[in-house]
Amino acid sequence: MLLAELLETPSLRLRLLHAPEGSLERPVGRTITIDLLEPGRYLNGGELVLTGLVWRRGPEDSETFVSSIAEGGATCLLAGAALLGAVPDDLVEACRRHQVALGEVPGDVAFADVTEYVAAAGAAGESARMSASLARQRQLLSAIASGRSLDELAARVASEIGHACRVLTASGRHVVPGPGELDPDTVDALTRRFLTADLLPAVAEVGDRSYSLFPVGSGLADRVTGWTVAVEGDHTTWPREDLDMVHEFGAITALDRSRRDEGFRVRRPLAAMTLAHLEAGASPVEIATGLRQSGLDPDRPLVLAVAELGPGGPPDAVAAVLEDVALGLGPSMVASAARDGCAVAFLPARPDLTDQLRRSLTRLAPALVRGSLSVGLSGESGIDALAGALEEARFAHRVARSGGGAVALSSSEEVTSHVLLLATVPDDIRRTYAQRVLGPVLEHDQRTGSDLVPTLDRFLTYAGSWTRTAESLHLHVNSVRYRISRVEELTGRDLTTMEDRVDVFLALRSL
Repeated sequence: MLLAELLETPSLRLRLLHAPEGSLERPVGRTITIDLLEPGRYLNGGELVLTGLVWRRGPEDSETFVSSIAEGGATCLLAGAALLGAVPDDLVEACRRHQVALGEVPGDVAFADVTEYVAAAGAAGESARMSASLARQRQLLSAIASGRSLDELAARVASEIGHACRVLTASGRHVVPGPGELDPDTVDALTRRFLTADLLPAVAEVGDRSYSLFPVGSGLADRVTGWTVAVEGDHTTWPREDLDMVHEFGAITALDRSRRDEGFRVRRPLAAMTLAHLEAGASPVEIATGLRQSGLDPDRPLVLAVAELGPGGPPDAVAAVLEDVALGLGPSMVASAARDGCAVAFLPARPDLTDQLRRSLTRLAPALVRGSLSVGLSGESGIDALAGALEEARFAHRVARSGGGAVALSSSEEVTSHVLLLATVPDDIRRTYAQRVLGPVLEHDQRTGSDLVPTLDRFLTYAGSWTRTAESLHLHVNSVRYRISRVEELTGRDLTTMEDRVDVFLALRSL
């Protein structure tokens, strides 16, 4: 109910004494009856204040009382005429100075009648608003059920409220693009405000424009994978009906997101199986089948990404992050249950891939106050060398993780080791080379369980140090010497020479 409607109620016979410009069109909030001289500390803003003027001992008290309720944000003051016979002029002048609307309550009208009328009108208005809200929700749900897209519903909401409407993810991906295209700096500002606001909805000021950010779903839990409805304009100035419509659209968007998320959950086991086949040394034909079933073209070059949310972030969460940014890059596949708590993404190769990923992922930094996101990228690879690309991405990830910072991304350009060399070698050639050099040792371990390969790996890691190798394996030095001599016998290599050590080391890394 508006203040003008209350003042025009015949049964209350209220008399308007002063009304600042626009005050009659303000909604009436809760009513409070008070006769303290300085009641401002009891107000939250928007109240209709009723007073019997008991506090007034002289004209100067009117200034004290009105300035107090003005600072408290009162909508209107209704003063009773019963005590003094009329509202004094000094009270009217004080309301004029402080821009507070003022009305007079006749002496024979009880304050309780005013309070009950406001409460009844508010209840009726709330009931009508809820009915209208339910009707709109049914219409939106019916539109979704009949095949309408989220883009069409956003356009409908924008037309109704007169403000452009979009849906963005925390990484800045446009689920619903809205009219026109936001420049990257504006997207940066919106995602930063979404991730750092204590409460939602929140207003983001970008240049000379305001954007209101509404939550999709809970809005507070795990914002790093959250969505927001971004509407141009400051929502604090909108009518209640427009706010209701945006909230209803947010609820419909949450339902649509749940449907999309379910599709990702269905695909993840297939992605995990394809990754497991790749790690187990499956043939390119088997890998191609998994890629094709996930919508990727196995004949096109791919880039592999390994990502981790630390410390101890769940693979499903980092997989959701990768899935989000990958949707803006083209057909992709993400495995959420990789080793070491990492997720692995198969991404389509494109010239701007590294820059696009870096910008999208960097937008998440404000939400990672107590954590970090590290990502390693391989170079472009055909299907016959994906195992090498995976090792390259994992090495790049280790580089990123050691670099520190909330978000760290390392690409293959930063990998300067044997990993880059091996990543360019087709997987079948790598496996053939490893088998030729270490085949007898692998067969011996499988037959006897003697752990020659792990001992060899540790021996080379510690640059041939017998003592450090023995300590790390909790063995006697003589046991280590015996095992390494057996490796030399089985391979025909002399591990005291650099050339043979390099050959055996590369064979180990090719397994």
